[in-house]
Amino acid sequence: MTVPSLSLIPDFDLTTRNTLALGARSRLGVLITAPEMVPTLLSEAAADGFALRILGGGSNVVLAPDFDGVTAMIAIMGRRVVETGAEGTLVDVAAGENWNELVGWTVEQGLGGIENLAGIPGTVGAAPVQNIGAYGVEVADVIETVTVFDRDELRERVFAKDECAFAYRDSLFKREAGRFVVLSLQLRLPAVWVPNVSFAGLSELGEGAEVTPRAVMERVLALRGSKLPDWRVTPNAGSFFQNPIVGAADAQALLAEFPTAPNFLQADGRLKLSAGWLIEKSGLKGFRLGPVGMSERHALVLVNYGGAVAGDVAALADHVKRTVRERFGVQLAEEPVFL
Repeated sequence: MTVPSLSLIPDFDLTTRNTLALGARSRLGVLITAPEMVPTLLSEAAADGFALRILGGGSNVVLAPDFDGVTAMIAIMGRRVVETGAEGTLVDVAAGENWNELVGWTVEQGLGGIENLAGIPGTVGAAPVQNIGAYGVEVADVIETVTVFDRDELRERVFAKDECAFAYRDSLFKREAGRFVVLSLQLRLPAVWVPNVSFAGLSELGEGAEVTPRAVMERVLALRGSKLPDWRVTPNAGSFFQNPIVGAADAQALLAEFPTAPNFLQADGRLKLSAGWLIEKSGLKGFRLGPVGMSERHALVLVNYGGAVAGDVAALADHVKRTVRERFGVQLAEEPVFL
C-alpha cells in the first residue's frame, strides 16, 4: 500500500477552519487523507521536535492565535453500508466525513437512527469524542466500534462501544485528550426503526406509520434553524456550556426558589439543569463583551461578531460562569476545548 506523502503547509491559516472564525495560525499544517499518514506524521513531528495537534472540523474548539507546531486536519473520507440483517444495518464511515452530510446520507438510504442529530456541525471523527447529542439522542446510542490510532502505544486499535466510557458529553477519548486519533466509526442502525419524538418540538409529529426518518430530520433542522444562529453567518461553536448536573440536595434548594427552572432527572438521582435557562435568567442573553457575546437568539450560544481571538472568548466565558455561580450557586463548564 502506498502511503500518501505529507505535504506540510507553512504559516497555516486556521481562521476559516474553526466555526467561531477566531483569528488563528499554525506554524505548519497538513491534511490527513489516509489512516496510514498518521504514524508517519507522528514519527516526523517527533524527529523534528514539533508539537502536534489534531483537528476535525474545528466546530468544538477555541483556538489560540498562534500555535508553534503542526496542526493536522483529519480529511479521511469514505462511507459504506457493511451489512444489513436482523441486528440492524452496520455503516462504516471515515473520520473526515461531515457529520450532518452523513445524517442526510443515511436518511436517503432509508435508514433511521441518527436523524435527531441532524444539523450538528463538525466531522464524524469528533462525534464520539464529545459524545454529541441532541433531541433525546446521543451518538453513543448507535456506535458499534471506534477505530483509532493510539499515540501512546503507536498502533491502531478498535474500541467496542462498552470500552469507550461514554457519558454525557464525555468519553474515554475526551478524558485522555491527545492520546487517540479517531480514524473511523461503525454505526449500528436499528433494523426496526422507532421515531424518537419525545423531545419538545418533535412530539407533534406523532408516532404513526407516516412518521419517517426524513420527517424527523427535517423537523430537527427546522427547530435548530429557528433557535440557533447559523455558524456560517454568525460564527459560533453551538452550545458553549454543558447543561450542569447537580446533586438532589442542591437541586431541591434551587427549585424551591425557582420552581419553574427546567430540570431532568438522571438515572443516578441527580438532576440536569438547563444551562441556557440559567444564563438567560442571569440577564446574559444578548450580553456583549467586546467582539463576542451571548446570542440574542439563544442564551447558550457564544458568538463572534467579528475579529475575535481566543482571549475574548475566554473573558466572556469567565464572566458568564462567574455571574451564573453568583446568581444560582451552579458551576458551568464549557463544551468547546481551548487549544
